Amino acid sequence: MVNDREILRLSALKHVQRDVCSAMHCSDHTVRAVLKEAAKHNIHWPLDKDITNAELERILFPDKYQKISTYVEPDYPYIHRELAKPGVTLTLLLEEYCRKCYESGRTPYMSTQFGDKYRKWAHITKATMRIQHKPGDAIQVDWAGDTVPVYDSVTSAQSAAYLFVAVLPCSCYVYAEACDDMKTENWMNCHVHAFNYFGGAARLLVPDSCKTATTSNTRYETVLNRSYQELAGYYGTAIVPARVRKPQDKSAAEASVRMVETWIIAALRDMKFFSLRELNEAVAEKLEELNNRKFKHHIGTRPMRFFMVCLPLYGGQVLFMPA
Repeated sequence: MVNDREILRLSALKHVQRDVCSAMHCSDHTVRAVLKEAAKHNIHWPLDKDITNAELERILFPDKYQKISTYVEPDYPYIHRELAKPGVTLTLLLEEYCRKCYESGRTPYMSTQFGDKYRKWAHITKATMRIQHKPGDAIQVDWAGDTVPVYDSVTSAQSAAYLFVAVLPCSCYVYAEACDDMKTENWMNCHVHAFNYFGGAARLLVPDSCKTATTSNTRYETVLNRSYQELAGYYGTAIVPARVRKPQDKSAAEASVRMVETWIIAALRDMKFFSLRELNEAVAEKLEELNNRKFKHHIGTRPMRFFMVCLPLYGGQVLFMPA
């Protein structure tokens, strides 16, 4: 068997194809075929150590094993795309896969193998983003750790302004607003402003376990702030606070806070503000620049992903409940 892992490793180290062929004792055609299929399946070096050469070979060249195996290989890219749609689960896709196999008189994999094979494919191709975040499912919210100084125009006394951050995890579309404190009134108003900015409220709200969101958040009981719960009821959304000291529960908000601290707070470090209104005008300008920055690993910008990827999954209709 050709050592596909080693071919990918040597190619990633910028060795010319002739040297790769000599090192692997194989033909130019073999090396070209491996690199072509790897690019087609979006597989890049480095790979995890637990991915064997045989498993990699089966993903790169599935046609080689069709005659040997009596089972129908699932369409993994299709499964991955469908999982991004609301309500679609691996169990539903398994039933559809089995039905198609039986209708054509072929043998499907059973549930355990079906799930294991898809997860192995997703692990190798690093295709995990769409599984984690479904469009329109949640809005994650948090306060930025850094503050912005605001000066009194008469006394030059300095006070701190705090940045509220909300994000749609699927498109990474961000909203930010400066407040003079982090108390309940500003917390509630910022949510309303975020809903207006996004065009509505999502199914879930995922805040931190701050006092304005919860009065108690333990392993056995979560008690929401009464005003916050009433806001959620008015907008028809549900509040699911992140667990204490579990930032991964709102990873999109954590990442967005870091971006806001860089592209808004740090970008405004040399400017002097004498009112909250003046600061929010500058924040709004920087926010538009941040949202319209092109992704490094995806095509387009956050608004483009929101309108071109998320909205079509809902038939082109408004993604959220109206604010």
